[in-house]
Amino acid sequence: MYRNLRLLCIAFALLMLSPWLSAQNTKAQEERRARLEREIEIIDRQLSENASRSSSMLADLNLIRKKVSNRKELLAQSDRQIRKYNDEIYLTQLEINRMKARIDTLTGHYSRLVVSAYKNRDARVWYMYMLASDNLGQAFRRMGYFRNLSSRMKDEAMKIREAKAELEARKEDLAVMKKEAEVVRAERVKELDKLRKDEAKASSVVKQLNRNKKTYQAQLKAKRKEIEALNREIERIIASAMSGKGQTSSGKKKTVVDEKLAAEFARNKGKLPWPAEGAVVGRFGTHYHPVYKNLRLPPNNGFDIAVAAGASIASVFDGVVQQVMVVPGFNQCVMVDHGNHYTLYCKLKNVSVKAGDKVKTGQTLGTIDTINGQTQLHFEIWQGKNPQNPESWLK
Repeated sequence: MYRNLRLLCIAFALLMLSPWLSAQNTKAQEERRARLEREIEIIDRQLSENASRSSSMLADLNLIRKKVSNRKELLAQSDRQIRKYNDEIYLTQLEINRMKARIDTLTGHYSRLVVSAYKNRDARVWYMYMLASDNLGQAFRRMGYFRNLSSRMKDEAMKIREAKAELEARKEDLAVMKKEAEVVRAERVKELDKLRKDEAKASSVVKQLNRNKKTYQAQLKAKRKEIEALNREIERIIASAMSGKGQTSSGKKKTVVDEKLAAEFARNKGKLPWPAEGAVVGRFGTHYHPVYKNLRLPPNNGFDIAVAAGASIASVFDGVVQQVMVVPGFNQCVMVDHGNHYTLYCKLKNVSVKAGDKVKTGQTLGTIDTINGQTQLHFEIWQGKNPQNPESWLK
């Protein structure tokens, strides 16, 4: 009995905390879901564009797998919502049962009051009842009882009405929760169906890659050369800037490191804004081919973000444009100096800054280009001569 009472108390405590906890989490969940859905929309558009071009199958596979990953996360979020609804429905039903029991108790008490009032409706009976008292104190108590009987009946009737109104409100809440839970379940079924189709598409791409291994190995070889050329150029520019041989737009040599800017940039690690909204489809470091398991892919000194066509690309922090360059396979690139840190933004179609320009956090540097059906920003962060994982710097 005691154990059941304790469990019931815990359940009611959770029920009381539930709205507060829900308010804290709902906004974050909605924002997360919206972002995942926007990423899927961007990927879908790129895959649609790629269908009419001879783009890299590996790029398609990366896009599809990212979409599969997003869908799995959406499904996990739906599962969490469904569990939350089930818990709330259970606790609300417990409360409804408790309220029904309370109403039954109040109704029984009120019925007894009514019967008592009916029996004592004759004033002569009241007087006889008071005169039959053992002492004066008892007589006064009995007189007070009769005097307050009517008031008590009104109070009890009011309590019953309020309890019934509260019960009806909780029943309506329960009906709404059940309806919302059904909507989430229906969305989950649709999402699961889309996931299965995406996984089937990924399997189809893998089969095509296996059938045409030599063709795609040649594509990777060409890609490796482009990446190596980009890395050499970046290293040359950074080495030149650090040795004091960098040139500003006015032709003056850069000989002083902006220590204050460098320290401020370092303090913002993990807090920097993203250069564009999109899905990360290529991560930092060296990885193996997802299909040819023994084939090492070209190293990635940054990461690649699939973004919407024509998207604006913004600087992640205050700084000075070190150089604007054109690199095969990466189109136009902008390097921004942040003291002893550098950020690189590649695959731009239009550039709105030039070497020597001071830029602010969030300032547009240019717009993204679509190269071989891929609309992806290549972004890097360097600390001196060492490339950094951008995902550990961005918020």
